[in-house]
Amino acid sequence: MPAESLLTVTDETFAALVLNSPVPTVVDFWAAWCPPCGPMTRVLAELATELGPSVRITTLDVDSNPRTTLEYRVHSMPTLLFFTAGTLTNTLIGARPKSILRQAIQTTQTPYTNVN
Repeated sequence: MPAESLLTVTDETFAALVLNSPVPTVVDFWAAWCPPCGPMTRVLAELATELGPSVRITTLDVDSNPRTTLEYRVHSMPTLLFFTAGTLTNTLIGARPKSILRQAIQTTQTPYTNVN
């Protein structure tokens, strides 16, 4: 289901691609059985193209990567976690319109705020 313009992360690559990322990183926790996950992933792919290299937008399949899913206590899909310099800075649970996703992504460098 992940769009081609998004980087796929796994339990094994999470630290390298997310926690050690040189730019703010968004992780889209999704599942094949999640109806809103597909449309949300497509919107995130559009935003990745629009925002360019200033932010990294990634996807993580929760069924294939239980360790990271459990570590970050992700229980609902879709869930977006926002990281800056390896620190969790924001969480967004549930599908949101593109304008809300854009705003959340553009503010990933601010202190932790929950926009649910």
